[in-house]
Formats: sequence, structure tokens, C-alpha cells
Amino acid sequence: MERAERNNNFYKEMVGIALPITLQNLIANSVNMLDTLMISSLGAQSLAAVGFANQVFFLYAVTIFGIATGSSIFIAQFWGKKDKDNIRRIIGISLVLSGLLGLIFTLAVIIAPEFIMKIFSKDPEVIKLGMDYLAIIVFSYIITGISFTFSIASRSIGQAKMPMIVSIVSFVTNGIFNYLLIFGKFGFPKLGVRGAAYGTLIARIVEISLILYAIYSDRDNPLAGSIGDMTDWNRDFFRRYLNTTYPVMLNEALWSLGNVMYSIAYAKIGTNAAASVQILNVIYNLFMVFARGMANACTVMVGNKIGAEEEDIAIDYANRFLKLSAFSGGILGLALYIFSDNILGIFRNLSPEVYAMSKQLLTVLSIFFFIKAMNATLIVGVLRGGGDTKFSMKLEMAAVWLVGVPLAFLGAVYLKLPIHLVIALVYIEEVVKSAIGIPRVMSKKWVKNVVQDM
Repeated sequence: MERAERNNNFYKEMVGIALPITLQNLIANSVNMLDTLMISSLGAQSLAAVGFANQVFFLYAVTIFGIATGSSIFIAQFWGKKDKDNIRRIIGISLVLSGLLGLIFTLAVIIAPEFIMKIFSKDPEVIKLGMDYLAIIVFSYIITGISFTFSIASRSIGQAKMPMIVSIVSFVTNGIFNYLLIFGKFGFPKLGVRGAAYGTLIARIVEISLILYAIYSDRDNPLAGSIGDMTDWNRDFFRRYLNTTYPVMLNEALWSLGNVMYSIAYAKIGTNAAASVQILNVIYNLFMVFARGMANACTVMVGNKIGAEEEDIAIDYANRFLKLSAFSGGILGLALYIFSDNILGIFRNLSPEVYAMSKQLLTVLSIFFFIKAMNATLIVGVLRGGGDTKFSMKLEMAAVWLVGVPLAFLGAVYLKLPIHLVIALVYIEEVVKSAIGIPRVMSKKWVKNVVQDM
């Protein structure tokens, strides 16, 4: 009877958290797909330029995601204790750190856009288009950091619907302004890649406005802290925060830098290869929304149970999430393989070379998809959600920097392999993650109550 009740609670809570997060991720990635679909009609150079320019945002976004998700470990466990005061202190630290990082990235792009683009490409037209895009999109960086902080905090206390609704509005806003400004419709100027940047910037402004309104219009919202509430922390509190979260921040920063290195390696193969990887990334992110929704739900549910000192239930939940993510990943990988032509048919005006490369890349992704989905839950959901942040950092950094990055350059630069075989080499890192991570989960050493005595 008790097990049946636990089953009901697990699935009810999982759906309540994972479904809105999945829908939000789906919408957010649909924005990226919409950008890519519209820009692909401008040609391979425009597509490659936006892809390279967005590597800067990607590096920033993943790093602040690390700050926000590191903070979410505390928020989820504090919410298990219903401790609103400490939740607001954690949000304050997260906002300060993401704001400082946003300022650094903003200044770097304003000062040296040409240098940044030349890291990725030697094509003068690609560099010029990328600089045009960066000059506008850079003003969305700090705004995005604030949005990330409140959205992920909202999920961590089980309020996932608000970020989902905001993402829907942001998606519609982005789509409308992209259409108007990229192609110059209804009397608007035809701006090409600059139009895509303006569309995204406008959508980000709408997004942050709605998030802040939703949180601060409800005075009882645990996240609605004043400046005083959010800065009411001392050195010892900050030190304990950093001790748990710095591995997550460092992990995300170095992981995203590793992905930038992948882009540099892929660019060595040529502009068509870079354009096909951009298409692969959009499709991959779209297919990963369910896995990421489950991983985030796992973080929240496992963290809540550990904070409430119900560790046996937390371990049970972790095992269930891993099995579900592997199974669902296998189904999605099969669908990706079967419908790859239909998916690529959505992208307009692809050259035969880019289409053929993209088709091969999707085949490789379909083979590895189940293990990528499982590893998302393993690292983000179980290890981080359980507070085992240092181990998860070491695991992911070893896989990326000792396996993935060296193999990317080996395949692209020295062996001069086609792009789909280089990607296959890079994906070996996923096998390494699961081979080391699964025994860690089985050992139960990952369960750590990080909010005890705070």
C-alpha cells in the first residue's frame, strides 16, 4: 500500500514539474529553430555567421545556467524545509554573480567583436555578418541572466507553469519580430541577420518584464524578496554557497568552452560543415527537451526529499528517473532516425551538400541519443540534485577535455575525417560519462544534505 502511494506521488509530482519544464524548453528551443529556419533561407554564410556569433552567448548562457542550477540545489532543499528567507538570500547571490558575468561578456563583445568572429572563421563575409549580429544581441546578455535566475528558482519550488507561459509569449514575440525584420514585411526594414538579433532582443525584454511582474505581483511568493532580503547574507553563508555551487559553475563554464572548441574544430572542415552542425544542434536541442525536463524534475524532487531528510525516497526517485530517461531516449533516438528526412525538409533552401551532411549527422545522433538522455539525468538530476557537485564536475570535465575535445581535433585536423565521423568520435565522451557515473549512483555516495545547519 505504501509503495503504491509512493508510486502515485512520484508520477504525479514528476508530471507536474517535468511537463511545464519540457514545454518551456520546447518553446525556448523552438525559438532557436525558428531563427535557424528563417536565417537558413539567407544562405550558408548567414547561417554559419549566426551560429558562430551565438557561441559567445552559448558560453555565457551555459555559465549562468551553472550559477542558477547550482543555486537551485540550495533552493530545492530549502523549499523542502519551507525556508523562504534563505531562498531569497540564495537568489540574491545568484543575481549578483550572473550580473557580474553578464557585464564582463557584454564588454568583451562590445570591445572585440572582430577578434571573436575570427576565432571561428576566416571567411570575410561570415565575420562581417557575425559582427552585425553581435552588435545587437549583446544587449540581451544581462537581461537573460536575470530571467534564468528567476525561472530556474521558480521551477525549484515546484512553480514551473509561470516560466512556461512566459516562454510561450517570448516565442510568439520572437517569431513575429524575426519575420518582420529579417525579411522586411509590412513596411519594416529588411535587416537580414540583424533582424534576427533585434527579434531576439525584443523577446528577451518582454520575457524579463513578464517574469518580474508574475513574481512581484504576489507578495507571498517565496521568490519575491526585496533588495534587503536578497543581500542579507554574510561571509560564512556565501562561503558555504560557493563550496557547493562553484563546481557547477566551473563545470558549465568549462563544458561550454569545450563546446566552443568543438565548433572551432568543426569549422576547420569548412563553412558547409559548420552550417550542418548548426542545424544538428537545433534539432538535438529540440529532441532533448523531454530529457532535460526530466533531469530538472529529478533535481527538484531529489533535492526536496534530501532537504526533508527522506533520503531513501530520494534514492528511489533517482533510480526511477535514470530508467525512464534511458527508455525515453531510446524511443526518441529511433524516431530521429526514421523521420530524419522529414525533419530536414523543414529547413528551407539547404544546398545538397549541407543537406547530405546534416542527414549523416542526424544518423549519428540517433545512435547515441539514449545515452545522452540518460546522462543528462545522471549528471544534472541525480548527482547535482543530490549535492554531489564536485564529483559531477570532475566526471564531466574529464569526459569533455580528456576525451571529446582531443578526439574532435584529431578527427577534423589530423585525420581530416568527414564531419559525421568527427561527431561520432566526440560522442564517445558520453560512454565515458555513463561508465563512471552509474557506479557512483549505485554507491549512494552522491546523497549530500547541503542545507543542514544553514
